[in-house]
Amino acid sequence: MNLQLFVYGVYPYIAGTVFLVGSALRFDRDPYSWKSDSSQLLSKANMRLASNLFHVGIIAIFLGHFVGLLTPHVVFHALGVSDVEHQYVAIAAGLAFGSLCLIGGVLLWLRRLLNQRVRSAGRRMDMFILSWLLVTLSLGLSTIPVSIAHARAGDPSVMLALATYVRSIAIFQPDPAVIAGVPVIFKVHLFFGMTVFLLFPFTRLVHIWSVPFGYLFRAYQVVRRKSVIVR
Repeated sequence: MNLQLFVYGVYPYIAGTVFLVGSALRFDRDPYSWKSDSSQLLSKANMRLASNLFHVGIIAIFLGHFVGLLTPHVVFHALGVSDVEHQYVAIAAGLAFGSLCLIGGVLLWLRRLLNQRVRSAGRRMDMFILSWLLVTLSLGLSTIPVSIAHARAGDPSVMLALATYVRSIAIFQPDPAVIAGVPVIFKVHLFFGMTVFLLFPFTRLVHIWSVPFGYLFRAYQVVRRKSVIVR
């Protein structure tokens, strides 16, 4: 088995299995560690700005990758969106939300590095996973100049190859050969992105599973003020 086949044909399933099984085992065996470990109580300086930029950016990037890569191109064509137009939309969205995420992430990284209280209360894995996410994000942003050059030349072949590859993984028919000719920067970004899922169960990222969507739909709470009678 060559390296290309292992990294892009086998490794995605290793990462995915660890992601799912590892998350389930951690929830079952160590539920008290299932939390975001927020450090806001230790220091509020720049926390809200940095956290909002990072979370808005990373959520938008994830949803953009999910929809953009897994949606069949016939759907975009049916909506009147050509492959090159699709590529320009992906470039604009990636640049906008990637920049927001990078700014927020760097602020959070510096806060963990320079704030003594936050650094003392944190874990090594907290800094490691944040650094890994920032490297993965930087690699993704580094692909944008390449994508712009392809879009200007009217050549969406790399985007189409990546989408075809991701869908082949999703339907358990891996086809690493389809990205054999893709520029190296895209392949490295893919590897780092897949590794995020491998690391996921061992980090604070597990709190993503517990996003409180129920708050959006629950009924209003009636709050009554307790009367104080003074005699």
